[in-house]
Amino acid sequence: MDTKLRRSKIDREARIDLLVLIVAVILWSVVLADMYLYVPGLSLGLGFSISSFIQKLLAFIILGLLAGRLFLYMKKPFNERSFWHGSVLIPYFHLWRTGSRTSLQNRRITLALIILFLLTAIAGICAWLIATTYSWYEQSWLVLYELLYVLFVVPYGLSKLRRFIVILNGSREISEGNINNTIQDTGNDALSQLAGYINNMKAGYQSALENQMKSERLKTELITNVSHDLKTPLTSIINYVDFLKKEDLSPETARAYIETLDRKAYRLKLLIEDLFDISKMASGTVELDIEYIDVATLLTQAIAESNTNMGQASLVIRERIAKFPIHAQLDGNKIWRVFENLIGNAQKYSLPGTRIYIYLDESDDQVLFKIQNTAVYEIDFAAEELFERFKRADESRRTEGSGLGLAIVKSIVELHGGEIRVEVHGDQFNVIVHLPKQRFI
Repeated sequence: MDTKLRRSKIDREARIDLLVLIVAVILWSVVLADMYLYVPGLSLGLGFSISSFIQKLLAFIILGLLAGRLFLYMKKPFNERSFWHGSVLIPYFHLWRTGSRTSLQNRRITLALIILFLLTAIAGICAWLIATTYSWYEQSWLVLYELLYVLFVVPYGLSKLRRFIVILNGSREISEGNINNTIQDTGNDALSQLAGYINNMKAGYQSALENQMKSERLKTELITNVSHDLKTPLTSIINYVDFLKKEDLSPETARAYIETLDRKAYRLKLLIEDLFDISKMASGTVELDIEYIDVATLLTQAIAESNTNMGQASLVIRERIAKFPIHAQLDGNKIWRVFENLIGNAQKYSLPGTRIYIYLDESDDQVLFKIQNTAVYEIDFAAEELFERFKRADESRRTEGSGLGLAIVKSIVELHGGEIRVEVHGDQFNVIVHLPKQRFI
């Protein structure tokens, strides 16, 4: 149906060309008859010169229309050729309409082109007058204009052409895969802007390609790490179950095996829960229970609980809370999880005998949190990668962490519309969190 409608539209457009051609032929015939045939009462009274001009203009329109239709006819495949198919006039006027609208978007280019066209047209007229004028005085001025045109306008046009060709060649190299190629162009005109836009597109594409490669690498690491972290406790559980089934064990040994089973099963449970949490947050199915909470009190309680569960007695937590209370509209349970994960992460990866510093402050519209610790492991990769799932500072994966703690923290902070970033200064590891005080829906 669409093909039939399109064909019908094209046929209607062809009738416009035919109608204009018929009208032009009729008018040309009328003007020709008025010039050479005297009919009393029917003379147009245009005069010979005006009639001659109109006749030539109509002849030009007729010949131009026929030439355009012939071009369309030859352009089509042989089996689709039809002389009265499609239109020449509609695309022609459409070109003028769209061109005039586009020219208004950059008046500097439009003005330069108009001046160039006018100077070139005048040069053509001068060349014609030089060829047809025999007065040396008149010819001298015309020759002077032609010399100025050749000395200034032609080099200007050639320089623009050269720069356009440079941009064209550079674009072709980039399109062929040489993304390291940069189009060199100095200036402040439209061609320089075009070169800059292409270079920016190339840089954006290169950045996207690097991000994609990084994503593929992290995806591979994710599969490897999740397999390892799920397999390790599961293998231990299977082995200890086999021990309990096959050996005649003493009650003390059996109790020790059961305690190990309980610890490994609990770790597996936490890992699976973290996996579910990060999956729900990534899919956007988590709903926040926004309340008006005191963030300072919540942080104090999280620090107190972390002190009772601290694995390293040599670590000391120093909090610097600017004031009490610090109120904000947040999900208390989720923010507790943020504090719990960040403090637990600092305790797990801090150098023994060092201090963990926790700062809390507020601005007019944000809650400002920072935790700082001295890392026990050298961070020889981009710190932002720690937000990726299953990424650990402990590359040997000997600690009990799931590798999902910071990824969960980042998801919770972003769900609240906040920001989180990591800064590393030597062995000093800093996590900075900004949370909005007000919840805008």
